[in-house]
Amino acid sequence: MKTQLKKGTLDMCVLAVLAQADSYAYELVSKLSQGMDISEGTIYPLMRRLQNESWVSTYLVESSSGPSRKYYKLTDTGRSELETMRREWQEFVVEVENVLRGSPEETGQ
Repeated sequence: MKTQLKKGTLDMCVLAVLAQADSYAYELVSKLSQGMDISEGTIYPLMRRLQNESWVSTYLVESSSGPSRKYYKLTDTGRSELETMRREWQEFVVEVENVLRGSPEETGQ
């Protein structure tokens, strides 16, 4: 179940990290792995998809210790999507908590 929940919330988590600051893929993995199990192999396809959705844009930054790094930046569309996701997540958490506490009347049933 945890794996499925992570898959469903990973976009939101990545967008939330990028809302704090632009980042490159390895740095994103490092930040996310402080709170969840994620591999570098997971992030690249995800970032391509987020870029295709126009939720992030990219730019290159020269590196003194190797090739240029591709940084990801949250777009206005991505910021708006993040707010929608956050709202939906909060609603979902409340619904699940109500069921777990045995309060179905609060879930609208």
